[in-house]
Amino acid sequence: MDEKEQLTIIVEDLCEYALNRDDIKWITDSVPDSAELSSNKLEYELQLLKIITVGWSLSYFLQDESAKAKVVEPFWKNIHQISGGLSQATSMFIGKDIDYFEILKSRLDGYVLAMSRAKDDNPVSAIGPEFAELCGYPDDLFAFTAGSKMFMAALGGVKEYLQAAGFNI
Repeated sequence: MDEKEQLTIIVEDLCEYALNRDDIKWITDSVPDSAELSSNKLEYELQLLKIITVGWSLSYFLQDESAKAKVVEPFWKNIHQISGGLSQATSMFIGKDIDYFEILKSRLDGYVLAMSRAKDDNPVSAIGPEFAELCGYPDDLFAFTAGSKMFMAALGGVKEYLQAAGFNI
């Protein structure tokens, strides 16, 4: 298999991972029923955060790799294409225009800004509070924890995958 084919498979695998909902269900199910969080809002924000984390971590882990552009750009192009279909289907269902990819970009900008304002070098300390805020529960420990878990799980999943694929990170 040549490099182009291998990179295509890597991008497809990472897109599939970003969209996989198994860990979202696991995190959502770990929130007690007594919590005031909306489970629909929590799942929605967890999915956005997972996609964003996978894309962000690709740039982070591959920053010194020559193949960075060959992975990061196709990843976001695939997500953009998938987002278009989701936007169209959702818009028809609710009767209102939705741009899912624009929502992803906006969330990414917010998370990156939160990380840049963090007083330490640990991005998790910025992601949890930002996630809780986006869920509408800025002081909720369960929302904070759910966002932190998703970020750490997705970050670890991407790192593990890239290492198994032969990248030196």
